[in-house]
Amino acid sequence: MAATKYVFVTGGVSSSLGKGIIAASLAKLLQARGYKTTIQKLDPYINVDPGTLNPYEHGECYVTDDGAETDLDLGHYERFLNVKTSQANNVTTGRIYQSVIEKERRGEFLGKTVQVIPHITNEIKERIQLLGKTGDYDIVITEIGGTVGDIESLPYIESVRQLLWELGDNNAIVVHLTLVPFLSAAGELKTKPTQHSVKTLMESGIQADILVCRTEHELSDEIKEKLALFCNVKREAVIQSIDASTIYDVPVMMHEEGLDTVALKKLALPDDTPPDLTQWNEFLDRHKHPKSEVTVGLIGKYVELQDSYKSILESFIHAGAINEVKVYVRSIHSEHITHANFEQKMKGLDGILVAPGFGERGIEGKIKAVRYARENEIPFLGICLGMQMAVIEFGRNVLGLKGANSTEMDENTPHPVISLMEEQKHITNKGGTMRLGAWACDLKEGSLVHKVYHGAIHISERHRHRYEFNNAYKEQFEKAGLIASGINSDTQLVEIIELPDHPWFIGVQYHPEYRSTVANPHPLFVGFVKAVQLHKKQQTNASLA
Repeated sequence: MAATKYVFVTGGVSSSLGKGIIAASLAKLLQARGYKTTIQKLDPYINVDPGTLNPYEHGECYVTDDGAETDLDLGHYERFLNVKTSQANNVTTGRIYQSVIEKERRGEFLGKTVQVIPHITNEIKERIQLLGKTGDYDIVITEIGGTVGDIESLPYIESVRQLLWELGDNNAIVVHLTLVPFLSAAGELKTKPTQHSVKTLMESGIQADILVCRTEHELSDEIKEKLALFCNVKREAVIQSIDASTIYDVPVMMHEEGLDTVALKKLALPDDTPPDLTQWNEFLDRHKHPKSEVTVGLIGKYVELQDSYKSILESFIHAGAINEVKVYVRSIHSEHITHANFEQKMKGLDGILVAPGFGERGIEGKIKAVRYARENEIPFLGICLGMQMAVIEFGRNVLGLKGANSTEMDENTPHPVISLMEEQKHITNKGGTMRLGAWACDLKEGSLVHKVYHGAIHISERHRHRYEFNNAYKEQFEKAGLIASGINSDTQLVEIIELPDHPWFIGVQYHPEYRSTVANPHPLFVGFVKAVQLHKKQQTNASLA
């Protein structure tokens, strides 16, 4: 079998240019040409993983099947490629140093002085090649987080330089993503920031093979020629990446610009099979030409930052396209929902999703939103903390359990309807104490969720939480009409709750949004959007009657 080829994606000038989307788009095009492709992200921060980071700090924390808490870019990789990622797809500086220090303590370096070169760089190179050495992939795309010139990125850039040299010609290339800003005062695009960025990369011993230029305005041939000349790349390797109306347009735009053709040429791989983007284009067509529209309220406490709920927002795009409906998501900060204004805030919503989260801030607002959805028969989906809020709301307002709560919010609650699993009660270290990754769940036959999952009995979904439904209250809840329709058979933990006498009311302990992709929209989101559509139609008909 031919050796795996490597593509490194670096960024310059500014952060947030969309390296993840470019990496995912190139991977999608290579995959659509028949190449087995995967992507990994190298993050330069010293946290061991993003699990303990505030969502305001780094956006959402994405979780893989094997329980790795990773960067949100891995969500893009999975959504674009429909291929599962794992711990090996996300590496942080924290993890690299932790591993090297553990080896040093075990005496593996035979008393040598441990240094950034070669010890840290060797560890990075080993991690980069982990996926390539499995033999499962023709091409591994590695996205280097941060911006060239950052002090944190230097060991990664040096590792890439060494690998380019070790792997030899045509086996590894560098795609450098930069910004070509438009100066409105001068009325022109400026190439100087890109020239400086490429120069900084060259100072580290790396020559970019392909330049992807983020821009708000079309790049003229003259500008492309100038960039090619001054940045020492071939003219066809200067790729324009203009702002797109949706991230899902980017693979198509990159193909039109020839990114995949140039990459294959530089890797000495055949490019005679054009990419098959039939399914992708069908999805785009449905997404862009919806037949109706609905408004869903996203009740959360990190709503100011879009990336905090990235996977949920993308899941609505996938489910909306398949239902041929445009889903407008109205973000509502749960901290701002009060007894006086909650009806006003819920006005005009066709469906309500109560989002995941940690800690007690804003939970009373979430509980009010759940009650509104339950009493007004509005389709409801509660995810993780959202499901727990539905349990607390039902406990307080239907069962009359005064002060019912989660022990996460109130350790002394008289009715801990949500509480810690026994084995977690004595753990003090926040990282790694959660139920993480894929867990099995058995669905109750005849339940709504059983129908939503197309009659499946056994499912597997990804978790990221510490607190659980307290089974001591299960019988009481079920008698009053809130049933546990999904259970983990090994632990007997409740995974799914629903209200059979409500048009569509489901709470799940796991995160369905992590599993939704363009090719496979998640059934829970598809079912929820369908129910929201139906609810809106019924409301419209009732008001016309």
